[in-house]
Amino acid sequence: MNRATFLGSLAIGLWSILALLSRAAAALPPFELAAMTFGVSGGIGVAWLAARGELGVLRQSWRAWLHGAGGLFVYHALFFAALAHAPAAEANLINYTWPLLIVLLSAPMLGLRLTWRHLLGGATGLCGSLVMLARGTDFGAAALLGYACAGGASLTWAFYSVLARRLHGVPSQAVFGFCAGTAVLAGLAHVAFEPTVIPDAATAGYVLLLGLGPVGGAFMLWDIGMKRGDPRLLGTLAYATPVASTIVLGLAGYARLSVATLAAATLVTAGGWIVARAR
Repeated sequence: MNRATFLGSLAIGLWSILALLSRAAAALPPFELAAMTFGVSGGIGVAWLAARGELGVLRQSWRAWLHGAGGLFVYHALFFAALAHAPAAEANLINYTWPLLIVLLSAPMLGLRLTWRHLLGGATGLCGSLVMLARGTDFGAAALLGYACAGGASLTWAFYSVLARRLHGVPSQAVFGFCAGTAVLAGLAHVAFEPTVIPDAATAGYVLLLGLGPVGGAFMLWDIGMKRGDPRLLGTLAYATPVASTIVLGLAGYARLSVATLAAATLVTAGGWIVARAR
């Protein structure tokens, strides 16, 4: 595993607490939550660039801004909406079908060769996610809307991640500018479509943590990994995220842990090991 792939894997660790913090802050409407969290990450990131005299990295093409700010905005709006409407564990697992999509899209979109190990590892990891999803699922109208949002989030993040490889000339530091742009888009959508909810102290704390970690530094790490590392390996290693995040949700009381969780963890770990051995 090269350095870029390792840095990308650190983002996967940060995302293991994304669902927990998002669920804890679910009292905020989805667009408002996105605007506040990206306001934190974008504000801190742009200030850091200014202090280093690197604001010039924000001068990027409209395609880079459409991919960066647009992709981040659509994904997180859908993900936060999914957690607000559907059971946390199930919505989380549907969202995390994006690792398999990344592995499969790497071939037609990037011209990278998929070996039988990549396919077997991806399928094994997917089986782990399905084991957790098969425990008994709510199919009410509100939950179905949440599942649809989770599926849309998964597809959005897979395309965002794979297309990042084609924009390899865009510095990873520009992600901070994209975060600020996402905050503006989410803020406009919030004003247009949602009531404003004033967060209490606890919710404000969750927003700050989201902005510093899973909705902040993780994107820069992931951008480095996808542009300079191995997207096939990162896509399959990301299968550890639904298991880790579901365990975290269970420990926090937002999901039920069972034997299925242990079985899924075994399958996910096996999938990552298989792909790690691929050349």
